[in-house]
Amino acid sequence: MSTSNKITLTSSDGENFEIEEAVAREFEIVANMIEDDCASGSIPLANVTAKDLSAAIEYCKTHVEAGSVENNEEAADKLKKWDEDFLANYDNAMIFNLMLAANYLNCKGLLNLTCQKVADNIKDLQPEEVREIFKIENDFTEEEEAKVRSENEWAFH
Repeated sequence: MSTSNKITLTSSDGENFEIEEAVAREFEIVANMIEDDCASGSIPLANVTAKDLSAAIEYCKTHVEAGSVENNEEAADKLKKWDEDFLANYDNAMIFNLMLAANYLNCKGLLNLTCQKVADNIKDLQPEEVREIFKIENDFTEEEEAKVRSENEWAFH
């Protein structure tokens, strides 16, 4: 990474992060502020905690440093492995928070990665298990649930 401008991002809990502009531009919300000349001081990110912002910055820094891996299969595999290892460090709650942060920051790569991880985590679970993970209350009566299950048997195997 070249010695470019530094950008200061401030998390919702007041922690400052001074990062390279190239890394900050991975967050589209920040890139837009830079383009609109609104990044002269610290950029407040009201919906992102320091813990989540730190993880998002780590993700973006690694991807910026890796550069384009389009035509380099070995580099692409290495980055994919890094992505898997990166998310393996986090529990579901942190992955959900990171997903919300990526959505707010408009960081497509991180958003796609976290969404895919959640999808992979729930793909073989029963509806009751998914409700528990997402804290969804079952508002069906036993009769309604039995009817849905009988009408959609293919989905419950």
